[in-house]
Amino acid sequence: MKAFLILEDGTVFTGTSIGAAREAVSEIVFNTSMTGYLEVLTDPSYAGQAVVMTYPLIGNYGITPDMESGRPWAEGYIVRELSRIPSNFRSKGTIQEFLKEHGIPGIAGVDTRALTKILREKGTMNGMITTNEGYRLEEILPKLRAYRTGDVVGKVACKESYVLKGKGKRVALLDLGAKRNIAKSLQHRGCAVTVYPAHTTAEEILAAEPDGIMLSNGPGDPKECGEIIAEIKKLYESGVPIFAICLGHQLMALANGADTYKMKYGHRGGNHPVKDLETGRVYISSQNHGYVVDVRSMDPAVAVPAFTNVNDGTNEGLKYVGKPVFTVQFHPEACPGPQDSSYLFDRFINEMGGHQ
Repeated sequence: MKAFLILEDGTVFTGTSIGAAREAVSEIVFNTSMTGYLEVLTDPSYAGQAVVMTYPLIGNYGITPDMESGRPWAEGYIVRELSRIPSNFRSKGTIQEFLKEHGIPGIAGVDTRALTKILREKGTMNGMITTNEGYRLEEILPKLRAYRTGDVVGKVACKESYVLKGKGKRVALLDLGAKRNIAKSLQHRGCAVTVYPAHTTAEEILAAEPDGIMLSNGPGDPKECGEIIAEIKKLYESGVPIFAICLGHQLMALANGADTYKMKYGHRGGNHPVKDLETGRVYISSQNHGYVVDVRSMDPAVAVPAFTNVNDGTNEGLKYVGKPVFTVQFHPEACPGPQDSSYLFDRFINEMGGHQ
């Protein structure tokens, strides 16, 4: 069956339908990872977005148990060539079956190189995946230009708190759209992790007297999270050690008077170099974000830059002055990798007083 990807600038790509045969309007973003397509599909940070995979062959190892959440969150999937017969002893099916099962439309046979160049030159834009050969651009384009992802954090976060057992430090994890490997990385270090829904009050979290607090990754514009930002300010003022990742990093900055802005096309992939400004060492990191903290707006008496992106100089982390709080824009819990920056979890353990 034919499928079409229509961008808000009027560009149309024609390909073959994969997954669910339904229309989907979303933000179109690209990911430069060569592997890890299942982790990409199930990362809650992709809620409201359709993902273009720049690597030309996707699906060759099938669907494995390596999911970052209980279901896929991407609104659509766009690939150059789809492997129809996966080869992997752990495979439990194909991407096509996985997309259909979860009602996600996709399109294969697209020139993803040309599409990525458009998104890099013109910036991230909205688009539609459709199988309707009788589409009318004059009707579709106004809808695409009006689309907004809105408050997607509430959609992807857990609805009730739950506990992951451990015998070490007790960590409160605020789920803003958390990837599973954040909690796993803490459990691997012996932590007992209590996961809280995104709109949990600071009072409830602090009443449990955690040794430390994690703020997770998540989707959407950080400025849409006004109520959550107010609670994070209270957590910051509590004096409890805090480690924040991605959206959590942005919300902590907003809670302390800094500003954020939308990037032209964002950072999404497993190959982004970041520099530790304290040691001068460069790490290869996994990233997935379309917004960034404007460090020029941060009071240096409150926080100072800790990491910077080697490619474009944007901020990749902050260290807060006089507080046991540090935050990063990238993903140190990255699964399947790279794992260069996983030491940051050990730093967090040390902030909480070290291993028991």
